[in-house]
Amino acid sequence: MDDVVKLSEIFKALSDPTRLRLIKLLNDCKPGVCKGGPLCVNALAHQLGVTQSAVSQHLRILRQAGLVRGDRKGTFMHYALDPDGLGQYRAALRETLGEDFA
Repeated sequence: MDDVVKLSEIFKALSDPTRLRLIKLLNDCKPGVCKGGPLCVNALAHQLGVTQSAVSQHLRILRQAGLVRGDRKGTFMHYALDPDGLGQYRAALRETLGEDFA
């Protein structure tokens, strides 16, 4: 896929304030930083003050963009930032817009 198209999809995914808040929450709860590590939909919904349904919809968009990954633990899905997806985003940003933007 063309880097410009990929960046455009990522920018669209990040264009919503709730999705940016989700990214921030997940970033703040990286392993070793947050006691619990990855977070389930219920915990994210509680911290954001939105419904679980809304969080699930936003997470779907972030997963499709490659920014978030979900891991099943029992009956719950726990979400974290996807380091591979973030690395690809950084590389595409650097290649397309130059070092000053990365």
